[in-house]
Amino acid sequence: MRAFADLYTALDTTTKTNAKVAALVDYFRTVDPADGAWAIYFLSGRKLRQAVPSRKLAEWAAEVAGIERWLFEECYHAVGDIAETIALLLPDPAEPTDLSLTEWVARLEGLRDALDQKARLLDAWAHLDRLGRFVWNKLITGGFRVGVSQLLLTRALAQVAGLEPATLAHRLMGDWSPSPAFFQSLLAQSSAADASRPYPFYLASPLDSLDDLGELAPWQAEWKWDGIRAQLVRREDLFVWSRGEELVTERFPEIVEAGVALPSGTVIDGEILPWRDDAVLPFSALQRRIGRKTLGKKILAEVPVVLLAYDLLEADGIDLRERPLHERRARLERLVGECGHPRLQMSPLVRAATWEELATLRESARERNVEGLMLKRADSPYRVGRVRGDWWKWKIHPLTLDAVLVYAQRGSGKRASLYTDYTFALRDGDDFVPFAKAYSGLTDEEIAEVDAFVKRNTVDKFGPVRSVKPQLVFELAFEGIQRSDRHKSGIAVRFPRILRARPDKTPADIDTLESAQRLLPPLPQPTKSEFTQGELFG
Repeated sequence: MRAFADLYTALDTTTKTNAKVAALVDYFRTVDPADGAWAIYFLSGRKLRQAVPSRKLAEWAAEVAGIERWLFEECYHAVGDIAETIALLLPDPAEPTDLSLTEWVARLEGLRDALDQKARLLDAWAHLDRLGRFVWNKLITGGFRVGVSQLLLTRALAQVAGLEPATLAHRLMGDWSPSPAFFQSLLAQSSAADASRPYPFYLASPLDSLDDLGELAPWQAEWKWDGIRAQLVRREDLFVWSRGEELVTERFPEIVEAGVALPSGTVIDGEILPWRDDAVLPFSALQRRIGRKTLGKKILAEVPVVLLAYDLLEADGIDLRERPLHERRARLERLVGECGHPRLQMSPLVRAATWEELATLRESARERNVEGLMLKRADSPYRVGRVRGDWWKWKIHPLTLDAVLVYAQRGSGKRASLYTDYTFALRDGDDFVPFAKAYSGLTDEEIAEVDAFVKRNTVDKFGPVRSVKPQLVFELAFEGIQRSDRHKSGIAVRFPRILRARPDKTPADIDTLESAQRLLPPLPQPTKSEFTQGELFG
């Protein structure tokens, strides 16, 4: 544990990429395989289910530290992290023990259902130094995060193994258990391929301007679909992976049915979309399926899905990612055509003679239930992660509304002592109706100003939430809007964030609930009679 805690410190105390990679390389070159596997597990963003509720951690830590619970809470708000607060408050250990990371993980998992949970936890705290307690507490709460991207981790492991980073990135995809055998296989010169393993996803970068793209001819345009990015892996069996490396095969039986018709040794990259009568449905329809534990006949009939394929990563068991996009797409079109299943279709190209014509088509994106356009260089390989230059997402401008701040709550982490989580309202006659929560978009200076306002203008308290005088106006941006029976306003917005403060406006100037409702998509949902496939694709 000491070596892993030292690694955490080294990574957390520098912003230099090369220094982070060097620290990772030094650690993994000498680490025991069992500890190395767990270190990769945690550094890659995976986490164990929380073993002890935060409430109990705080209660028992306050007891060991000999302080009242209210004082612990004040310390937490000053520090901003419960794991660090506990590590700072507890007395130094009488007999520190340097067990391995693997042994401490075993102790952590043993806490979950233990009848003597408190005794085990206090014994662990008594045998860990301050830094060890901090890291262990982070693992207990599931809050272990450090400034290392997957890209840096694979880069460091590639140096240790003497392999290409893309090879390590591929081996780290999918399901795996943190075991010594996994660690050794990960760094081996050759490794048995897992039939279920997807490829690392290639991610597009946001496009702000067309100025650097040159002529239109080398570029391929597609709609940017608003669904679930996924890979269909057809090898010995069939697997469907989301971009978040979640195995979602059982959630989409229609895609499984289509995929079994593909030859073994096929991997397709595409988008899972709600689809009915040759038209894409709003993302809100797909959300109805995502949140269900079981899929009955009714929901399958109401919200059928399709996989729109836009890239072929593997064919006949051969990795095609280094082949140019136009070649991969040509093979994909033949493959999808031969499959002939209605739930596996090609993502069509968007044709235009000029950038101006393409920009005009882009303006119709919201009516088509898409987010804008994807621009891909026709000769580009399929890369790993977000590599700028060949793939761009050219999204439409977000929807916006002016709203007034009505509730505020303290943030977490470094913002635990500041009011940074906000609820905004629209006007409805003489009333203000809450419609969105947002916590991003302000500078540190603006956050400090809002925090001071909240503390001076609180009119009521509801637990951690403060109701404030409706005075501060902000412009909010969001990607979509839909009807919602769960919200008092009757609407819900996707990805709300603060665009800017509007000191030039008063609460009387903000948007109304009626103006927000005018942004809602029409009812009923689009059907074949409203959108032909040709109209949808442009």
